[in-house]
Amino acid sequence: MFQTRLTGSIIGLALILSTSSALAQDTAPAAEAAVEKVAEAAPVAAPADAPVQAEAAAPAEVAATAEAAPAEVTAADVKFWLNNLWLLIAAFMVFLMHLGFAALESGMTQSKNTVNILFKNVSIVAIGLLTYAAVGFNLMYPGAEFAGKFFGFAGFGISTDAAGLTSAYADYTYWTDFIFQAMFAATAATIVSGAVAERIKLGAFMLYALLLVAFVYPIVGSWQWGGGFFSTFTEEVGFYDFAGSTLVHSVGGWAALVAIVFLGARVGRFDKDGKPNAIPGHNLPISAAGVLILWLGWFGFNGGSVLSADPALTSLVLVTTSLAAAAGGIFAFVFSLALYKNYDVTMFMNGILGGLVGITAGADLMSPIEAVIVGAIGGIVVVLAIAFMDKQKLDDPVGAIAVHLFAGIWGTLAVGIFGDSASFEQFAVQAACVGITGVFCVVSCTIIGFITSAACGGMRVSKEEEIAGLDGAEHGMSAYADFRLNQH
Repeated sequence: MFQTRLTGSIIGLALILSTSSALAQDTAPAAEAAVEKVAEAAPVAAPADAPVQAEAAAPAEVAATAEAAPAEVTAADVKFWLNNLWLLIAAFMVFLMHLGFAALESGMTQSKNTVNILFKNVSIVAIGLLTYAAVGFNLMYPGAEFAGKFFGFAGFGISTDAAGLTSAYADYTYWTDFIFQAMFAATAATIVSGAVAERIKLGAFMLYALLLVAFVYPIVGSWQWGGGFFSTFTEEVGFYDFAGSTLVHSVGGWAALVAIVFLGARVGRFDKDGKPNAIPGHNLPISAAGVLILWLGWFGFNGGSVLSADPALTSLVLVTTSLAAAAGGIFAFVFSLALYKNYDVTMFMNGILGGLVGITAGADLMSPIEAVIVGAIGGIVVVLAIAFMDKQKLDDPVGAIAVHLFAGIWGTLAVGIFGDSASFEQFAVQAACVGITGVFCVVSCTIIGFITSAACGGMRVSKEEEIAGLDGAEHGMSAYADFRLNQH
């Protein structure tokens, strides 16, 4: 019995061993293959002195993965993104200025014309964008072959290739360039809105503004920002206008001046002897809000004109802009107090705007103290200009011409007096270019005025419509609900 059991055990043990051996033989190749796969998948630390060998030893899969990996972000990439972002933010701030203009103008005019004011300020953004896209942008920036010339045109519409979306174009993309510049174009036309308030036909204003943005503004802008003859006015010195004291504000101011000459003064604004009669605005709180919104927007207007997120230059521009605005308001208030013996808040508000317009030409060149001087004189210029306009029986309900034209001229000339570029030669060039701009704008806007008058059967509403208010006459609605007590 014992022998039988021993024999069975020996036979069983043999069977187990043979089976295990067979399994081991079958499993070994698989295990070796698994090890090889792990070894292939595992990162191999190449010696520091043999990068080529390590690269050569990498399998095709790893090489493909390396090629598909995103490129390393460079400092140049970050700079490009930041520049582009800042310019877009600045464009949004300039867009916000249209709300400021709408609030300022509606508050400083009569309540019966509020809807009309709002309609014009909203519509001009849409008109400006479409017109500038169709014609204006390529008139203003016609290309390098235009350098030093009077006129150029790169074609209708806007388009770009892939290069326009990279740093190959500039420190920002083509689309960012367009939207920022388009906001400036619309601003030039908005200046006209306040000056012609309360007596212009809506259709006439829209046509006048369209032609201004389509042709006058971009042509003048091309002379400097588009590389035209202003930028190389003499062999030694070129015209300088950092953010548009002349190229934006004076252009709008000249256009407004021509328009009010066509229109004439509002009913009752001057008596038979030529003495001015005040027609007070209906909502000064909203006008004050408009001024503060404009001041905020000017940080984008001037700060964005650096055309980069350069921290030193951008911060300097914002400081000089703020100081000039503050000085303009204070000095306009003090000067008007000395002249008229009253605390006129409208003079204070327009003085702030005059300081802003004045510093716009040289905000990047001025020291803080020079910015205060430029802004202070800008505020005084506004007070004197308003008095001059009244004496000439030129009716500007909101003081737009005093602020944008007269303070714009002062700011442009100030570049030759203060700042890093100050010199007699620079002053002479600034004065010459101011004069050329004025002549061109007056002539071209006069032609536009005749075209508009012919197309619209005159630019001015009837006396009856003006007295009744443009809200009812042209829009059939009122800006303010007519609340009445129930009567029984």
